Amino acid sequence: MGEAGAARSRAVRAGGNLSFFERYLTVWVVLCIGVGIGLGRAFPDLAIALDRISVAQVSIPIAVCLFFMMYPIMVKIDFSRAKAAAKTPKPVLLTLVVNWLIKPFTMVAISQFFIGWLFRQLIQGSEVINGISVPLADSYIAGTILLGIAPCTAMVLMWGYLCHGNQGHTLVMVAINSLAMLFLYAPLGRWLLASNNLTVPWETIVLSVLVYVGLPLFCGVVSRQWILRHRGREWFETHFLKYLSPIAIAAMLITLVLLFAFKGELIVNNPFHIVLIAVPLFIQTNLIFAIAYAAARKLGLSYEDAAPAALIGASNHFEVAIATAVTLFGLNSGAALATVVGVLIEVPVMLMLVEVCRRTAPLFPRQPETATLPDPRCFPLGN
Repeated sequence: MGEAGAARSRAVRAGGNLSFFERYLTVWVVLCIGVGIGLGRAFPDLAIALDRISVAQVSIPIAVCLFFMMYPIMVKIDFSRAKAAAKTPKPVLLTLVVNWLIKPFTMVAISQFFIGWLFRQLIQGSEVINGISVPLADSYIAGTILLGIAPCTAMVLMWGYLCHGNQGHTLVMVAINSLAMLFLYAPLGRWLLASNNLTVPWETIVLSVLVYVGLPLFCGVVSRQWILRHRGREWFETHFLKYLSPIAIAAMLITLVLLFAFKGELIVNNPFHIVLIAVPLFIQTNLIFAIAYAAARKLGLSYEDAAPAALIGASNHFEVAIATAVTLFGLNSGAALATVVGVLIEVPVMLMLVEVCRRTAPLFPRQPETATLPDPRCFPLGN
């Protein structure tokens, strides 16, 4: 079979395909919108009663759902591979610069331009947040900010696989950005929200990060080490993760049903708001991808490193954004709705960008032996 065939065989076995739920995630989100709106109109007191079950501004039912949404993501991350970043640091440094020094500020600028100025007359109304009346447009901007400062983790592993990327470096980028999010999300979020006339108590946003990022991260690291030590890697990958992944999707969908049960009346009265929120999110995603991808080419990265580096910058960790928006502003807030719109457009836009990566691969140096699924052009089937 030769070295090329052997490399291709090993690489293909290392990967996987989109699950049924992941492949049609946008469809499930749309269905959840419908179910949530229907439940909210049929049982208006149900979601309110659930939201009242809270401790220190943290809704217990939502916290449980979001833990099971986050834990499967965190338990997949192999933080021990972060040591490999020291050998080839350029891809990791690129994602850190894009995610924390560029992306948050372009998101603010784009949201302010579109939602805060261009579309402002089309977004009438206000809502009460922490006892203060806030224009609905400002609440939507807050949601987009929370999306903009949350780099993607779990789904980017799939984007990296689909674009034939280097999964080793993708895992390292995911691990390091997850750790960075634990320390940077709260101060950056509070600063950007405060600069946009939305003052958030420091302890509230720190609590949200600890509950929705720190707790599942800690549980994921500890349980991963315990399982690998006592049951082995094969059982972990073929049994544990197989049954765990659908739980994350189910938890997210249940959370979305609750979100839209509260927001049903607003959506029915203002369906155009969804489109207006989607515009800056769509532009931001494509802009950040273009910046990261161009920078990767300028830095001389191979396609196998450049593609996942650009995709991790373009995509968002919408689970954390939803959780934080719910904790800070409430389950029925415009900010929470804006983060859900991020979920709605994430999958189709990222699949489009994956295809862009595939078509532009010849513009980069190639290292197909590091790809999870090597490009057939580099490993012809006849070899």
